[in-house]
Amino acid sequence: MARIGFIGLGNMGLPMAGNLAKAGHSLACFDVAAGAEQAAAAAGLSLAAGLAASVHEAEIVFTMLPAGSDVLDVYEQALGAAPPGALFIDCSTIDVGSARAAHEHAGRAGMAALDAPVSGGVAGARAASLTFMAGGEAEAFLRAEPLLAAMGRRIVHCGGPGAGQAAKICNNLILGVSMIAVSEAFVLAEKLGLAADRLFAVASASSGQCWSLTSYCPVPGLVPASPANSDYKPGFATRLMLKDLNLGAAAASEAGLSLPLARKAAALFSEFAAAGHAEEDFSAIIKGVRSRASAG
Repeated sequence: MARIGFIGLGNMGLPMAGNLAKAGHSLACFDVAAGAEQAAAAAGLSLAAGLAASVHEAEIVFTMLPAGSDVLDVYEQALGAAPPGALFIDCSTIDVGSARAAHEHAGRAGMAALDAPVSGGVAGARAASLTFMAGGEAEAFLRAEPLLAAMGRRIVHCGGPGAGQAAKICNNLILGVSMIAVSEAFVLAEKLGLAADRLFAVASASSGQCWSLTSYCPVPGLVPASPANSDYKPGFATRLMLKDLNLGAAAASEAGLSLPLARKAAALFSEFAAAGHAEEDFSAIIKGVRSRASAG
């Protein structure tokens, strides 16, 4: 069993750390937020006295943090405190540039590194059914794989440093755009007098089929696990979808690409979040689509 330092105990990090503990690993956990640490203590996780203490004896260091700047700040402090050769695994969703910089910092400190963002939301973190998209050297991935398997069902080595973040950004670009398309289809169906369940019966079994429709349908009553059935209580909040779409837009700009659907999706989610829906599930965008359609 591994000695693990786990930094970042928010909505995703806490259940992920819990699943590692359930698998028998020894954890020393840390978060700058007192509330997060209190929740971790209530869940039976062992807390370290500080960031350096959480990694002092760690063979593996996990981070789950809000932004690239947070990851780089933590690495600056933790790399000098961890034992030589420790493996740093960042599961945050951040920009590709910061992910690659984190790899470089780890390498200069004599540490191995992996960027391994996740898909599956809070429900997937709790159920240990996440998908991990990993970027880094093959040796680092092989070291990490058994630990990632304690938290997820699908683990994909996507390539070298930053490739995991690239996969996450591209995947969520598809997700954001497809959710808007599904929402527009249901709003049009309403206007044309087509019942939602009839559209679902057709589209879910034909060429319109996609995850946003069959697993996360934005119309209540059609998919049992959809947040639409619980007033759009978030599994994946609108603000997080907007964050990922903005990361995609920034990556496209840096690559010299013009991606009009990605840009439009980001604008629509930005407008929806600004209207007071940032903490609702991203599938609630159907309300924004319906409002815009009626006004137009």
